[in-house]
Amino acid sequence: MISKDGIPHTGTFGQIDQMWFRLRSITQNNNPKGEWSLRLQFLESHMLLIPIFGRGWITVDGKYAELRAGFVFVCLPGQLIEARLEGSGDQRLYILRFDVFGQRDLPEDHEQTSSSELIIPFPMEGEAAIASTITYSKLCEAIATSMGSMNPLQRLHAQSGFYELLYNLLSDVGQLQLSDTDAVMERVKTYIEQHYREELTIRLLAGEAGTSERHFIRLFKQKFGLSAIEYLTEYRIRQARSLMLPQTNYELKDIAAYVGYKDIPYFRHKFKQITGVAPATFMRNAKLKIVAYHGSLIGALLTLNIVPCAAPADHPWTEYYRRKYEPGAVLPLAQDDNTRIQQLALLHPDFILGLEQSLRPDIQQQLQELAPTYLVSWHRMDWRTQLRFIGKCLGKAKETAAWLDKYERKAEAVRADIDHELAKDKLLIARISGQKITVLSNRSLGEVLYDDLHLLPASVVNRKLSHQTLTLEELGSADADRLLLIVDEDVHSQAVWSELRDKESWKHPDPAGYSRIDHLPPFPWTEYTSFTQELILDLALSLWRNRT
Repeated sequence: MISKDGIPHTGTFGQIDQMWFRLRSITQNNNPKGEWSLRLQFLESHMLLIPIFGRGWITVDGKYAELRAGFVFVCLPGQLIEARLEGSGDQRLYILRFDVFGQRDLPEDHEQTSSSELIIPFPMEGEAAIASTITYSKLCEAIATSMGSMNPLQRLHAQSGFYELLYNLLSDVGQLQLSDTDAVMERVKTYIEQHYREELTIRLLAGEAGTSERHFIRLFKQKFGLSAIEYLTEYRIRQARSLMLPQTNYELKDIAAYVGYKDIPYFRHKFKQITGVAPATFMRNAKLKIVAYHGSLIGALLTLNIVPCAAPADHPWTEYYRRKYEPGAVLPLAQDDNTRIQQLALLHPDFILGLEQSLRPDIQQQLQELAPTYLVSWHRMDWRTQLRFIGKCLGKAKETAAWLDKYERKAEAVRADIDHELAKDKLLIARISGQKITVLSNRSLGEVLYDDLHLLPASVVNRKLSHQTLTLEELGSADADRLLLIVDEDVHSQAVWSELRDKESWKHPDPAGYSRIDHLPPFPWTEYTSFTQELILDLALSLWRNRT
C-alpha cells in the first residue's frame, strides 16, 4: 500500500510514530577478503544485516535464506541465527544490533495491564529489498565512524544516522514490489502476524499480495501447507496461550477479545480444535509446576505448550526458550544431583520428568519423595513414543494427539512441495565431530528426511547400524548427490569440514548453481525431540525448494 508521494500508508507502518529505537552497536564482517560466519546467536536484541558485497546464507530458527547485495535481513530477539559469507574476493557486510521501544495495552478494564504490556513489533522481519546498496553503505560508514567516537555528541549523531537508515529501509519495504512469489507470501504472513487482532478476509489479504483471491488461496496453501485463514486462527490461538500463563491472570473473555474473537463459544471451539483441549483445561494445566530434570526433555515440553518451572542451566537451548516463551520464569538447575534436589525441595513441583538411563536408583527415590516423577526411556522409545508417554503422564494426551496430527499434515504438505526431481537425488546426512564422521540416519534428521519426506538415502547409508561411521575418504567418494553435514565448532571438526569442501568431487554445483553441500551447527539439530523434528521440516523446505 503506497501513497502518491511514495511513503507507505499508515496501514503498513501505522504505529511507527509510537516507537523509538536505540542502536547498540554497528560492526563490519571481520574478514572482508575471505569467509565470515556468525554462529548460533540467541539474540538479545534486534539485528540488521546489510550485505554490501559478496554472497552467503543465513538460517533463522532453522529457516534458510540467502544473503546477497541489494537485500537486507532483519532478525528478532530470541531467534536462533547462523549466517555465513562464502568465497573469496571483496566482501562487506554490516551488522547492526538495536533495541525497539514502544507499547500497547491489553484490555483497559484490568488494573494489572500496566505491568503486562506488549511490545509493538518491529514492522518487518526477514529479507527485504533495498533501492540502493551505495546509499546504505555510506550511511553505515558514517554511523560506524560516529559510533566509535569518544565525543558524546558524535555518538548522538550516530543514533540520528540510524534513524535515517531505518527511514530509508522502511520506505524501501513499502515501495519495492518483489516479483518472487515466496517473498510475497512471506510478506502476507508477516502482515497477518501484525494485524491478527483485526478482521482479516481473503479479499483483503489477496489485495496485500496483489493477486486474485483464487490465486492467493492456492499460493499461500502451497507455501505454508495450510490456508491463510487457518494460519490466522493458529496464530491467534498461539497468542491466546501466551496470555493464559499463571502470572497473567486475565479473564477468558478479555483474552478472546484481545486476539480477535468477539464470540466466546466460537473462541472455545477454535482453541480446542487447535490445541486439543478446552481453554479452561489449558489454563488449569498451565498452573502446574513441571520440572525438566534433563535438558533433552525441554523440546517435548515446548511442543506441549509447557514452559518448565526448572531446567538444567547448562543446556544450549535454555536461554533460547526462556526468551522466546517467558523470560525469567525458569529456575536454572545446578549440575550435581544433590544441589538439584535441594533446589527442587524449595520449589515444590507438581511433576518431575527425567531420563531413566541417567538417574541412579537413590536419586530416583529422592525425586519420587518430592513429587510424582516420570522417567522417559531414551533408547527404547522413538520421539513420537516419547511425546505420547510424556503427554499421558502429564495429562496432556489430547494436546499430544492434536500436535502429532498437525505434524503429519505439515510433513505431507512439505513432501508434496519438494521438487519431484530432488526426491530422486541421493542424500547423505552426517556429523563431523573432531576426527569422527558419523552417519545420521536413525533417531536424528534422517527420520524426518528419509522416513517422513521420502528422500532417498545414499547407498553407503546402512540404516540397520545404530552408529555407522565413515572415513573422510569414504565420505568424499560417497555416491550421494547431496550432503547435509552437522559440523561441530571445535578446531578439529572445522579442519575436517574445510578439507572436505576442497575435494574436487564436491566442488561442482548442482544444475541450479547451488552447492551440493549444506552444513549446520550442532545445536539444535542434534537434539532428538518433537520440537526439533518440526524445525527440520521447515529446514528441508527452505534448503531445497526449487533447487533443481
